[in-house]
Amino acid sequence: MSELKRVFLHRHEAIDFEFTQNKEDFIVEEIFAKPFKQKGSFLILHVKKVNMTTWEMIEKIAAFLNIHESSIGYAGLKDKYATTTQYISVPQKYEKELKKFQDKQITILEIFRDTQKISIGDLSANRFKIKLHKVDDMKAGKIEKIARSLQMTGFANHFGYQRFGQDSLTQAKEMIDGELFIKDKKVKKFLTSVYQSYLFNEWLNERVEISQKEKSTTLTLLDGDVMLGRDEKLFTPKTPSLKDFLSRKIVPTGLLVGREVFRARDKAREIEAKYDDELLAEKGLRRRAWIYPEMLTYKYLQKDGDFELSFVLPKASYATIFIENIANRNFQ
Repeated sequence: MSELKRVFLHRHEAIDFEFTQNKEDFIVEEIFAKPFKQKGSFLILHVKKVNMTTWEMIEKIAAFLNIHESSIGYAGLKDKYATTTQYISVPQKYEKELKKFQDKQITILEIFRDTQKISIGDLSANRFKIKLHKVDDMKAGKIEKIARSLQMTGFANHFGYQRFGQDSLTQAKEMIDGELFIKDKKVKKFLTSVYQSYLFNEWLNERVEISQKEKSTTLTLLDGDVMLGRDEKLFTPKTPSLKDFLSRKIVPTGLLVGREVFRARDKAREIEAKYDDELLAEKGLRRRAWIYPEMLTYKYLQKDGDFELSFVLPKASYATIFIENIANRNFQ
């Protein structure tokens, strides 16, 4: 097994600052792709949670309403050690009961209505506010310069260390190899996603290393790469256009192994095949290999030695990866 390290393209000197995920220093706000219709048979709850996973929050609300967890819709999983706001949906008939809901870690901020249940992927992006500690004047200047550079060039869209809990990858591999039987469907699905994420990161590391050798400032494109266009459709050009990539019209994607998924071809497939598992029964997907932070702002609090960063990332990406790229080191 790999040590789960992420490889970074930008080879600046590592910056030594302190970063910890907690409710004060790691704040996440979910951004939805479209407005709610304000009518319909579903209640949309705008919820703030503190130091708990999305699943833990759903379990609590489901238990209070005495309903199955699958009755509650959500668009994405949010970090545990943080203050996060996100949207979930419940059937309209539980409106009266929800008015009585109270929890020290969960606050219902607003309630809307919509005609559809929220589903995975419905969000468009997440807004982050992160505070770094033990930053002096020199480090602050470097952080600002590198963050701005990454905003222009982008960075590799690795899965963050949060994806791989203690022993999760070992359990996932044992389950895939048939050495460990998992009865719980939720745990099984989680471990499968850990396995998919691990293979994606290993593939992306090799692609970044290729780009390093070519001294590229962005991911080197290969013949047969599966690209994602602005229309969110996948396609495989014989020779991907670097010009379109640099202008953000297209972005290369990596494989989340499984069935019924668009696989790369030619040179790109030669590398992708090393990290593929065509026997996996789970449905496969493609994931953006390269992302760009947007709406970047920052503030250096010189007296406290703190540096605050605010930025937006597309869905299915990790703020900790942006911070690791700035620091040019793995945190966990």
